[in-house]
Amino acid sequence: MLPFLTQMRLEDMTHEYTLLTEKVLKGIENLSRLREEDIEIGATPKEAVYREDKLVLYRFKPVTEQSLGIPLLIVYALVNRPYMVDLQEDRSLVANLLKLGLDVYLIDWGYPSRADRWLTLDDYINSYVDNCVDFIREKHRLEKINLLGICQGGVFSLCYSSLHPDKVKNLIVMVAPVDFNRSDALLNMRGGCSIGAKALDVDLMVDSLGNIPGDYLNLEFLALKPQQLGIQKYLDFPEIMTSEDKLLNFMRMEKWIFDSPDQAGEAYRQFMKDFYQENKLIKGEVILGDKRVDLHNLQMPILNLYADKDHLVPPASSLALEGYVGTQDYTSRGFPVGHIGMYVSGKVQRDLPPVIVEWLNARSH
Repeated sequence: MLPFLTQMRLEDMTHEYTLLTEKVLKGIENLSRLREEDIEIGATPKEAVYREDKLVLYRFKPVTEQSLGIPLLIVYALVNRPYMVDLQEDRSLVANLLKLGLDVYLIDWGYPSRADRWLTLDDYINSYVDNCVDFIREKHRLEKINLLGICQGGVFSLCYSSLHPDKVKNLIVMVAPVDFNRSDALLNMRGGCSIGAKALDVDLMVDSLGNIPGDYLNLEFLALKPQQLGIQKYLDFPEIMTSEDKLLNFMRMEKWIFDSPDQAGEAYRQFMKDFYQENKLIKGEVILGDKRVDLHNLQMPILNLYADKDHLVPPASSLALEGYVGTQDYTSRGFPVGHIGMYVSGKVQRDLPPVIVEWLNARSH
């Protein structure tokens, strides 16, 4: 009996090995046909309309008649590149918003150098974001524009809208942390990019390094889910390689994941200490320049978009916003995906853009 079972196992192993070899050979063939331009991210045509230091403000070219006369400015996080909102033609929040008639602008923060280590959150929010908003307002002859802040960019947008409510007509935040004292947030457990937010000696880190290396931050994010983000996806790679479409999707995601800019030291210092360690946003204690950020100043309509399965920004952290804002026109909407799924899920990209556009259209007058 035992030799028979051994023979069966050998036959199974041989069959599995043969299948794996076929997949790898097919994958190598697909890889050999790939060119650098095939993995380009950000397929939607756009034009650089404003530059300041490393920052570039882009305006995406319309693809249909614009049904809403008020432009939408997207403010992304500093820690990753903003082309995640325009990953590829069939998975692009930007492209889908354009198809629904929006006029879309996007801030690209660029790559900070050693000369930028002294940039503060005041510089980013009260200078860079404000200058972009003013550029759009002047170009379109408008008093106010619409703002969409994503992840850390959502925090920036909340702060900006609190300090400049006269320039923001409608505010949308997406997977944005608000209450940073959530014990169920992996970023808090690992430190909002380190060993524990409250335990991290931020001053020592910034004083020693100046700018915080993007590679360090990226490794910390990957360590939040080491099995899924660091092991399993590569175990699945032979299967992925057999499909050209799946292979391209995989390579685009890898390109985005590992394209992590350094963080300006002083801005990182304040963000970690004021937000993650001391949770000052909901306490009304964040100071930018000489002004205090008070979420109650947010009297404009707010749409809060969150991911039900978010391991970086738990829904409760985002949904806390409702308890601190001054507006009566507050809407929240969840989607059954994780943090990255808000950008790349086909179902979300089918459902999310109409939610945004319909909400804005109802508040366009």
